[in-house]
Amino acid sequence: MLPFSVDLSGQTAIVTGGSGVLGQAFCQALAECGASVAVIGRNREKLDQVVQSIKELGGTAMGVAANVLKPEELRAARDTIEREWGPCRILINGAGGNRPNATTTLEFHHPGEAEVRELVTFFNLDPESVASVFNLNFLGTLLPTQIFGESMVRKGQGVIINISSMNAYTPLTKIPAYSGAKAAVSNFTQWLAVHFSRSGIRVNAIAPGFFLTEQNRPLLLRDDGTYNERANKILGQTPMNRFGRPDELIGTLLWLVDEKASGFVTGIVVPVDGGFSAYSGV
Repeated sequence: MLPFSVDLSGQTAIVTGGSGVLGQAFCQALAECGASVAVIGRNREKLDQVVQSIKELGGTAMGVAANVLKPEELRAARDTIEREWGPCRILINGAGGNRPNATTTLEFHHPGEAEVRELVTFFNLDPESVASVFNLNFLGTLLPTQIFGESMVRKGQGVIINISSMNAYTPLTKIPAYSGAKAAVSNFTQWLAVHFSRSGIRVNAIAPGFFLTEQNRPLLLRDDGTYNERANKILGQTPMNRFGRPDELIGTLLWLVDEKASGFVTGIVVPVDGGFSAYSGV
């Protein structure tokens, strides 16, 4: 159910990472507003599920398999989409994520931890995994913007929304690569907004607080589905004392894509976090 009315009829929207929990919610909302939605991801089965769910509600969608780190696949995706619907008008850079080998086992350094082989410490973080996290989140935002943004520049209009994180404001323990990568996404959003400010393209970002997704469930839930210590610490720092729901990002998304609602808004990162960023813990 949409929180307010936005008409995106005739507009082509592209959502990278569109088969994820949050990405799927973005795709469904854009389609419900009348956009033709291209769902980009690597898993064909998941893409088909998202497309089917949109079509069952009367929306228009296609799934396009592509890796956001492979320009040739993105160009092929762009050509397929443009042949069907025309150039991209709305780009949601939703692809991102973390890697277990880029995550420390403990929140704080402890003397002697290096002697415990099964621990991932700061000193034995896998450089390739760290690079992978940076590439997925930062290059996975830059490359689609390069390739789909060309059409926007030619048309002189477009909206780009990047997905940052509360980690970009204050890094969480254990995930230095992801936190740093999302900080880069926020900074890049501001850079792009200035760069495209005279080309008719607006660029903003959404910084979700804490939402349960496929990727973070192992970090936040016990085997029986109850919240673990880390989840309870997060909730203790979230004044609303709960995790967000994907649909609670939709109002911000639609405000940012609608020219009538936010035509003079560019270069901002909007927290949707249940008060997390405002709370000092006291």
